Amino acid sequence: MDTNSLFSLEGKTALVTGGSRGIALMIAKGFIAQGAKVYISSRKAEVCDEVAADLGDNCHSLPADISTVDGCRALAEAMTAKEPKLDILVNNAGAAWGQDFEAFPEKGWDKVMDLNVKSLFFLTQALFPTLKAAATAARPGKVINIASIDGLRLNPWETYSYQASKAAVINLTKRLSARLITDHINVTAIAPGAFASEMNKAARDYGDAIAPGIPSGRIGADEDMAAAAIYLAARSGDYVVGETVAVDGGVVNASLPDAWEPA
Repeated sequence: MDTNSLFSLEGKTALVTGGSRGIALMIAKGFIAQGAKVYISSRKAEVCDEVAADLGDNCHSLPADISTVDGCRALAEAMTAKEPKLDILVNNAGAAWGQDFEAFPEKGWDKVMDLNVKSLFFLTQALFPTLKAAATAARPGKVINIASIDGLRLNPWETYSYQASKAAVINLTKRLSARLITDHINVTAIAPGAFASEMNKAARDYGDAIAPGIPSGRIGADEDMAAAAIYLAARSGDYVVGETVAVDGGVVNASLPDAWEPA
């Protein structure tokens, strides 16, 4: 058994959406460190270009707005023009919206559901031929969807569309996996917990304050997210199909409710 190669991404090509910041950037850096050629995509072209340049020769900028189906198809065309075969797709681009229930607007629902669920589906569909071209039974292709622990349990904030969208991503991951495995493409998901990012300002700005509420006693580090994504993307994850991995320090699966004590 060659354990040294289990987590290698040498010779692999990956596309990471939303890759210029946050969790996607953590994943992109991890993939590059393991030898992959990585394309990052984000809506802001200048930022995307700058980040790709900072990450070195193995990172390439592919700016795109995938908030519409046409945008998803345009990105797929641009990707395929660069690389006729794609080994790994990380569907990370997403949005959130928080507002009081009685005032929650339609645009706050549609924006989040469109980007977090609809675009994920249609980008995967558009890139299917490119993923299929690289996939074999011995070395399956990989689609990794970024969900959230908010799709696995309730949070106290009124982020209705966000929580619904992430629960949808988890179930869509299962359904996509059942179809794409027939073409040797494994679909999995990661459900992050508290990682410092623009999306999770609480972890970014108040990490020390929220750490005691996490069983592991800290917020997530870049290496925690990169490690989970590398595991799923590399040979190590070839027999993992349809699974959602919670990377959250135990919030979902190791948090005990407060004990009731009689007065």
